[in-house]
Amino acid sequence: MIETTVFYLLAALSLFAGVRVITARNPVHAALFLVLAFFSMAGIWLLLEAEFLAMALVLVYVGAVMVLFLFVVMMLDINLARLREGFWRWFPFGLMLAAVMVGEMIWVLGSRQTAETAGAVHHAADYSNTRELGRLVYTDYVYPFELAAVLLLIAIVAAIALTLRRRKDNKAQDVAQQVAVRREDRVRVVQVASETKPEPVSRK
Repeated sequence: MIETTVFYLLAALSLFAGVRVITARNPVHAALFLVLAFFSMAGIWLLLEAEFLAMALVLVYVGAVMVLFLFVVMMLDINLARLREGFWRWFPFGLMLAAVMVGEMIWVLGSRQTAETAGAVHHAADYSNTRELGRLVYTDYVYPFELAAVLLLIAIVAAIALTLRRRKDNKAQDVAQQVAVRREDRVRVVQVASETKPEPVSRK
């Protein structure tokens, strides 16, 4: 009974935080609501005895990614009016995508396999979900895991390629050209005739 109550409280909190992420006018407030959503989802994973996933969610996303987002949002001068220009134009597409996701969740939760495995599972005291997760990732789901790794690698390479593109109006130093410069190309020795000093005037 207590676990059910805590689950519904965390689910309502995560739903409220998710709605506020897309409706908050201030980007900093939206990022903070996303942090709240991550914390509430970590609590739900703790109820499901997935301590490793909950810890990874808090440490990786809340402790690293969202802190970086907050720094970027607070340092950039974001024009809110420009960000909301295409909101109503893309609103039907977002609504249709949300309807598809709700339909998928209803289909998964209402399936017979989900109903058969919906009961609470109690493990032994020496059970390690981290070890079980590693076993599943590297045995049953090794190909999807490798495919996800390849996709992330492609995304990293694409991000680096986008940042290294050459622009005509961009001024930058060419280190290779600077190193290849010879002394004869930059320095010219000019022979200047020496001047004779005037003889000192003798005082009598």
